[in-house]
Formats: sequence, C-alpha cells, structure tokens
Amino acid sequence: MHARITLDDGAMNAITGETGHAPPSEHYQDADSGIAVLLHGAPQVGENPVVGRQGSAGERIYQLYRAFGRDLLRHVQGQFSLCIIDPAERYALCAVDRIGRSTLYVRERHNGFSVAAHLSSITREDDFQPRIRPQSLYDYVFFHMIPSPDCIYPDVVKLQAGQCLEWRDGRIDKHFYWVPEFDEPSSLDWDASIAELHRLMGDSVAAEAGDDAATTGAFLSGGLDSSTVAGKLAKVFPGQANTFSIGFSAEGYDEIEYARIAATHFGNVAHEYYVTPDDVADFFEKIAEVYDEPFGNSSAVPTYFCARFARDNGIERLLGGDGGDELFAGNTRYAKQAVFELYGRLPSLLREGLLSPLLGGERRLPGPLGKLNSYVAQARVPLPDRLQSYNLLERVGIDTVFSPDFLATIDTSEPYAIMRDIYQRPAEASTLNRMLYLDWQQTLADNDLRKVTTMCELAGIDVRFPLLSDEIVDFSLRIPSKAKLRGKQLRYFYKRAVKGYLPDAILNKSKHGFGLPFGVWLRETPRLREIADESLRKLDQRGLFAEGFIPRIQHLHQNEHASFYGELIWILIILERWMENHGV
Repeated sequence: MHARITLDDGAMNAITGETGHAPPSEHYQDADSGIAVLLHGAPQVGENPVVGRQGSAGERIYQLYRAFGRDLLRHVQGQFSLCIIDPAERYALCAVDRIGRSTLYVRERHNGFSVAAHLSSITREDDFQPRIRPQSLYDYVFFHMIPSPDCIYPDVVKLQAGQCLEWRDGRIDKHFYWVPEFDEPSSLDWDASIAELHRLMGDSVAAEAGDDAATTGAFLSGGLDSSTVAGKLAKVFPGQANTFSIGFSAEGYDEIEYARIAATHFGNVAHEYYVTPDDVADFFEKIAEVYDEPFGNSSAVPTYFCARFARDNGIERLLGGDGGDELFAGNTRYAKQAVFELYGRLPSLLREGLLSPLLGGERRLPGPLGKLNSYVAQARVPLPDRLQSYNLLERVGIDTVFSPDFLATIDTSEPYAIMRDIYQRPAEASTLNRMLYLDWQQTLADNDLRKVTTMCELAGIDVRFPLLSDEIVDFSLRIPSKAKLRGKQLRYFYKRAVKGYLPDAILNKSKHGFGLPFGVWLRETPRLREIADESLRKLDQRGLFAEGFIPRIQHLHQNEHASFYGELIWILIILERWMENHGV
C-alpha cells in the first residue's frame, strides 16, 4: 500500500500504488464518489446493519466510511493498516490496528503527505533524500530497534498502534482512536472466565487457520503461548496440524525437547530445523537488506529459518503465539517492579528521613547493605524510567559509548519521553497494566511483531497472531491486575486456565523462545568472527562511537560474558550492515 496525496491550487491529488509485499494489499475505489480505500493486512468488519456480508474488505470499509466517517474505526478489527482518500472533501484518513500488527509510515510534505505500509515504498520516491536522523541511531542502540513514532529518516514518522492520522485541506492531525480501558473488578468468576478464554482462543485459531491443513502451520517453541496455539490448531485439524520448531546445537539454548513434548501431547505433525553458525553468516546481508530500519533482535534469524522451513514444506500461513506474556503478565520485570513499588508505599518519614539519606547513593556498600543500597537507588527512580535500570547505556555511561561530536546532536532523554508518553496514555490503569500497555506498543508492535512479520514476508509466508485478536485483548482488559500477577507468580490467571490442558513440563519451564546463541558461536566460529571484525572496523570509522569503545566490547566478549556482549556486537554489526546496504 502506497499513496502520495497533495493539495495543489486548491485541488486534491492522489497517486496510489502497490508495494509488492506480502500479504497482498487491496485498492478499492468507488466509481461515483472517487473515494479510494487502500488496505494492507487482513481487516475484519464486524456485524453492522450498514454493511452486508458481501463484497471485499475495501468495499465494506468504504460503506462504513460513508456511514460513520472517521468513527468507522470502531467497526474495523483484525490486522490492518488503511488509508481512505476522499477527494470531494479534500480529506484523508490513515490508521493502524489496535495492537500494531501492521505498520504505516507517513512522510509529511509542504503540500501533503505520503503514506505506505512499508518504508521502502517511500524511500523509492523520486525526491526522497536518504538522510539519517542521528537521534534514531541513538534510540536504536538504546532499544535495539527504533521505537514509534520515530523513524530512521528525519521527515518520516511511524503511526503507533491504535493511532490514526487525519488530513484535511492540507492540515495533519494525529490522535489515538483506541486506548485500552482496563477494568479492575473486585471479584472474578474463575471457572466462567477460564472457559471464556479457551473459547476465544479456539475461535481465534480456527478463524486464522483457514480450512486447509496442508498449507497451515504454527510456530512451536514449547512455551506457554506457542504450545496453546499448537493445541488449538490440533483441534481444528485433528492429526494433521503442522508445527515448526527450531533447535540449536549450543548448550543452554536448545529447548526443542519442550516443543516435542507439546507436539506429542496434542498429536501435531512436528517439523524441526536446527540453525547453524553458517546459517547466521549467510543471513547477515539479507537482514540488512529486508528491514526498513535498523533492527537488532537477533531472534529474527531463527524466525526466518523456521518460516522458510515451513514454506519448503508447502506451508502458506503460520500462526504465531506472540502476545500472551504482554496480555496476561508473563515477563519477569512485572514481578520485579512490583517489589520496587513497595518502597513508595513506606511512610515518607521513613523513606525520606532515614533510608534515602543513608542508602540509595552511588557508593558501594558491603554485603546485605550493598543489596539494600541498590534496591533503594532503583526504587527511587519512577516508572517507566526504572524499567531501563539495566540498559547498557545506563550501566556503562553514555559518554563511554558515543563520541562527543555525536552526543552533541542528540537528546539522551528522548527514549524516556517516548516511554512516559505511552505509559501515561491510559486514563486509569494500575501500574501493572501501564507496563503491559507500554509493552504492547514497544515489545510487541515495535519489536516482536515486526520481527515475525518481516521474516515471514521474506520467506513468502503469511503470518497471523491469534492470541492478539481484538476479542482476546478485550477479554484481558477485564481480568484484574491481582489475577494476572500474584506476588511473584507470573501469568497467574493464564496458568490456571491452561493447567491440565498443557503438559506440566511446559507450565513449569522457564521462558525461552527462539533465542539465538550468537555470542557463543561468535567465539567459536572463524567465519562469524571475520564478518564481525570487518563490520565493527567499518562502524568504528564512522565517528559515532567513543574512541576505544568497540575494541573494548570485543575484548569483553572474548574474555567475559559471551552471551551479553555477543548480543551487543550483533546490534552493532546489524547497524553497520544496514547503513552500508542503504547507502548512508
């Protein structure tokens, strides 16, 4: 989906086109009014007397627009980005789905704007100049991706999940058409809620699976979510449900045994692929080429090889299990932050009169006092800033990472400003639910979903995320915080819901997923070291990083923590390869 809209001499002009990316875009235009609807993804139009069951998604959304104007977005669900162009009204409406399963880039102009589902469509415009926004390079190292609304290019923004853009007579206005309204009921009917969740998950998997077992499959890591999806798919296609899993020949990383447990438990047709260091070496350039912006999540590699393996086995659509942790509180930071929040509930006289003066400073203290000092120091930092307490840039010092000339061009507070804006957006929400919503925007929309959708597109696979259906998201809003997280028990409600449905071994396993042992392999594989050394040498010459920083990271990787510093080297290599590939 791509459109360029301008207002010249009072007349609205629109040039529209397709991107050539999967899933296919739709372009519907009403012959009488000239109103055009451009779609990307798989929008779903809910039951409404205005719209019948016939016609394409674009035609039905056109009918909603004629009936409701911009309020049509209340009636559109699913995975989509859209643009509606109304020449007679000199008006355009663009939007991204509520969870950000699709993307939409906007390039503002002096007399209009361009909009596209893929940034590459905008960068191919004749007058586009590929200048890099320095702030976005900083944000990339901070987050390992570039968070919305920012973009790697200075005159382009990304719409955030649940956000829309209205253009009228040359004026642009952006706002959020959907912000979650979390409920905190005083009691919960556990049996009814558990039954409802299973029904919703079963319905969503069935709807996304289609009707052809031979061309449908599911990612299966052996975690809670992918195993749940595999189980629901097995009910849709008994004895024929295909699952695809990735293994690694590296100690501490290969958990394919849990995928086997799930596949055996549900009677799935299991397929397994082992990723090798050579796979990683072969894939560096492709990552730099295919991602619209620098993207440092190394698990993109196993995701791609899993999707390609599925495609080689005749699969056309894969179901991903993404979303359960972010809907039902499955990440360890949620429980950890709850412990820090206890400090704020202490009497202020105790906090400010005794603990803060004695503890919470930068000096090192021995034994238990050192741990208490660290606790107070972190607890005094408000959320959401505290979530970045272990960020590399905060731990080692920004001035030891970046060069003075580069730091002079950026605002080191911007990543925190983006987080705070998201965190505070829900009108009323618990601390836990605010963290969940922040993760919907950044962990899911900006990271995990971008990773999976881009790698599946590259492999020629359509991907759907059944646990992120609008119905399941709405259901999660009605589960009280104390049921999602109970003490240190993550996903308390969800685990109760799937107890007896999933094998105990999966219920009790630690979170893992498709993590890549890049740091370990980098130590052991000459070919990977050669690629890394060449890329880091070129990156070091760009003047972005402080003198000696990159050699120091290489030394620490070889002599200290291979996994931690290997991940940092990965994001730096990808940054250099991306800039080289995109001519910047």
